[in-house]
Amino acid sequence: MVQSKIRSVGILSPGDMGSGVGRVLHATGLDVLAALEGRSQLTRDRAMEAGFRDAGGVDGLVSQADIVLSILVPSEAGAVAEQVAGAMERTGAKPVFVECNAIAPQTVRSIEQTIAAAGATFVDAGIIGGPPRAPGGNTRFYCSGPDTSAFEALNEHGLDVRVVGPEIGQASGLKMVYAASTKGTTALWTELLTAARALGLEGALLAEFGEGHSLARQQMNGIPSMPRRARRWVGEMEEIAATFSALGLTPNILTGAADMYRFVADTPLAEQTSRDPDPTLDEVLGTLAARLNGHHGDVPNREPLSF
Repeated sequence: MVQSKIRSVGILSPGDMGSGVGRVLHATGLDVLAALEGRSQLTRDRAMEAGFRDAGGVDGLVSQADIVLSILVPSEAGAVAEQVAGAMERTGAKPVFVECNAIAPQTVRSIEQTIAAAGATFVDAGIIGGPPRAPGGNTRFYCSGPDTSAFEALNEHGLDVRVVGPEIGQASGLKMVYAASTKGTTALWTELLTAARALGLEGALLAEFGEGHSLARQQMNGIPSMPRRARRWVGEMEEIAATFSALGLTPNILTGAADMYRFVADTPLAEQTSRDPDPTLDEVLGTLAARLNGHHGDVPNREPLSF
């Protein structure tokens, strides 16, 4: 199908990832819209700094956008799709809807039914990489579905959009298995390092890894930026678990990762935003191990972490 030129993009919503995507699209000449009605001042600030135009509510965004990108925490994806579908029915506008959230293929297929019932084209998408900072960055936008042409058109506006296949669920499935290897692994390393600190065995563990253990160094370097994302990642781990369960695989590895992120989310570390400096690895492990005191006694005294 030949797709008409994209001139306006609605993004729900301008968080870290959404505002990064919007900044790139705005920089390449597109009109980028956000529904900022009732949103926090931080969200409004992000949107304005990235060049978004406030469309008011969801109805305003849907009626003015050629394409809508849903970029949210996984737990909100279904509810927001319902809002968009309702706005389509009220306004008569039918922008292409791109489901970009980290959710299971079966969740995506359910959302596709909601959008299709409203009469709009649906694209399944999965984002791999951090928020884009400039056109042509390292963030990949994988997509799938019978008609992905509108989303592919954003390749002309600074995004790296790649087609996985023709079926709804394929792009989200790729996101699920990839995120299991990254965020799932981060949960494991956070837990094992917290346990090592609580047991007073951190020095011995690091000595066993050795100076040249590049995997351990890489994993530990990624932990300080994790706590501010922990609440969002709980739902993502649960969606990965659901993906694996639907295939007949155990979900327990990833439900355990969700539990670990829940544990982190219940500490002051999770209150930080992307505008605050990340804590050090030593501060993260100290906070998490201290939270274990009620179960495992006092955390042993130790030297600052060095590896």
